[in-house]
Amino acid sequence: MSLIHVEGLSVSYGARMALSDVSLRIEPNEIVTIVGPNGSGKTSLLRAIIGAVKPLAGSIVHASNLKIGYVPQKLHIDETLPITVSRFLRLPGGLADVDYALKQAGVPELEKEQLSQLSGGQFQRVLLARALIGKPDLLLLDEATQGLDQRGSASFYQQIETVRKATGCAILMISHELHVVMSASDRVICLNGHVCCEGAPAAVASAPEYRALFGTGTGGALALYRHEHDHDHGDHCHNQDAE
Repeated sequence: MSLIHVEGLSVSYGARMALSDVSLRIEPNEIVTIVGPNGSGKTSLLRAIIGAVKPLAGSIVHASNLKIGYVPQKLHIDETLPITVSRFLRLPGGLADVDYALKQAGVPELEKEQLSQLSGGQFQRVLLARALIGKPDLLLLDEATQGLDQRGSASFYQQIETVRKATGCAILMISHELHVVMSASDRVICLNGHVCCEGAPAAVASAPEYRALFGTGTGGALALYRHEHDHDHGDHCHNQDAE
């Protein structure tokens, strides 16, 4: 059974339509990436999935007892707040397997560090650890590498693949780093207010709808990926009129 089944989802903010008739499924143990230009509704989709936005129309069905972990785009912490990583991961209280979560996030050495002293990459790993504490079935990441350099981003996405292998959770992530994301994904969904293209990374990268939005600049970086990783994921690219 699908972990998430979105059908005919529409989301609006007043008169502005953010999403129109979006349908998709997230299956167990797969990595799915949502790409799209600014204002294409990517974050609105994640917020609708976690229940932070009420849909105008359509439905979102979660698998029974589905546990979701969420890594936000940003989290602002007062730099003067004296709090260790371990204490942060235990908020708002109660028991938490901090050792497990930090190990899965690839930063077991950070447990006793002050949150305010972490680098941007370390802080994102701690946010990843926090999302993993509940041992989720589905991990949602909203541009979790924004602000990191290319090396830091690549390292983060490698850790995401490690998390998937170690825990078996599915991952749905938004990213603007096309060259990295494509090679890290089983399936890509190209969003621009509606689903304009989806499928295996190589198929999406060569689709006219994708190239109309992003050009052909990522094609070269995908050549090796396309050669080595073409497999039997369903591909579905189609034109729709933008809202």
